[in-house]
Amino acid sequence: MFSFAMGYRVLLVDDHKIMRDGIRAILSRNTEFEIAGEAESGPEALQFARRLRPEIVLMDIGLPGLNGVETTIEILRTNPECRIVILSMYDDDNSVLGAMRAGARGFILKKASDLDLVGALRMVAMGGMYVSPQVSDRLLERIQKGNLEVQAPPPALSTLSPRELQVLRLVAEGNSSKEIATVLALSEQTVRSYRKTLMRKLGANNAVTLTQLAYSSGLTQVKRDEERVHTAAPIQ
Repeated sequence: MFSFAMGYRVLLVDDHKIMRDGIRAILSRNTEFEIAGEAESGPEALQFARRLRPEIVLMDIGLPGLNGVETTIEILRTNPECRIVILSMYDDDNSVLGAMRAGARGFILKKASDLDLVGALRMVAMGGMYVSPQVSDRLLERIQKGNLEVQAPPPALSTLSPRELQVLRLVAEGNSSKEIATVLALSEQTVRSYRKTLMRKLGANNAVTLTQLAYSSGLTQVKRDEERVHTAAPIQ
């Protein structure tokens, strides 16, 4: 049980300093929370989470490298008691469901008010869950109409290593093995090996299936006007 008297320790994770500064200013006016540390990337967040053991992690979903969903999975592997709240500029359903499936306790839009942010953290700190009303109302309507797929992703997704999750996301974003190798500073052969391992672990036959899984699991977010069309193709 977290101690209210001491204040809930919060780890801020966002690659934009101006966003971290704004959140710090908001929380500094509230004695319920104290900033335990700040990180600007997924790997840095993992290090801070292991060292500081914060009660709450407030984290951007669109982090470079290891994104917010991937980082959530990794933090909860070593600290299952940690309560993670995801921040996002986008309100697409896959992002929300992916974050919750990964174990996040909250999902709040960056355009939320100061009061909404504090209220979300308070609710999560007390053991509840929070989703921004703009998102939760739409999801509830879809569930009531029966047109929202709520099936969880394959359990094997939780067994993927951080590097495998990165490769899966980059595949889903339409990158070739050569491009992924450049981004991750790996050889093309190593990337091809990762792709084959992903297909074996996830029961996928081609890159299209991997892409669909990554989107449905919230590992990657697609702006509607920037969606790519993927076609079945051999491993590149």
